[in-house]
Amino acid sequence: MLTSVVDTNVVLVANQQHQGVSPDCIRTCALRLQEIIREGRLALDDAFLILSEYQNKTRPNRGKGPGDAFVKWALRNSANAARCDRIEIKTHARRGFESFPDDDRLANFDAPDRKFVAVASSHPDHPPVLQAADSKWIDWAPALKDHGVDVLFICERDIQRFHQNKFGA
Repeated sequence: MLTSVVDTNVVLVANQQHQGVSPDCIRTCALRLQEIIREGRLALDDAFLILSEYQNKTRPNRGKGPGDAFVKWALRNSANAARCDRIEIKTHARRGFESFPDDDRLANFDAPDRKFVAVASSHPDHPPVLQAADSKWIDWAPALKDHGVDVLFICERDIQRFHQNKFGA
């Protein structure tokens, strides 16, 4: 059973709550979330930071999207050790979390996204962070990989297009 850390934008893309993504990307995100529900494992933090962010951006009890269904599943299974790993992440005054890499190349990494990296870094198996449409991660991925954190870009064409439009590179 594969374990993943799921960035919130994967959930939002699956719910069609992200502008500019292709139908293929929406489908890919929905399928990836359904695979986790069916047979995967989810890595979450022990302080409910990830689940809280999911809940703030979706409607797990009333929504009908695949992202909403995933968040509902995650809430129901967050204490189920057979399906979810709850990883302790300790705060750090400067980096946000002790397990977030101390690397100058990551100095401008978005503070709200550091929890995903901290969970992947602290997890004994170092599962990948699933990323759909946040193109800034393209620039950070090599530094993260140097610290044992893999980013799995599940909408490669879309994220490259977003990166090109935003950064021109």
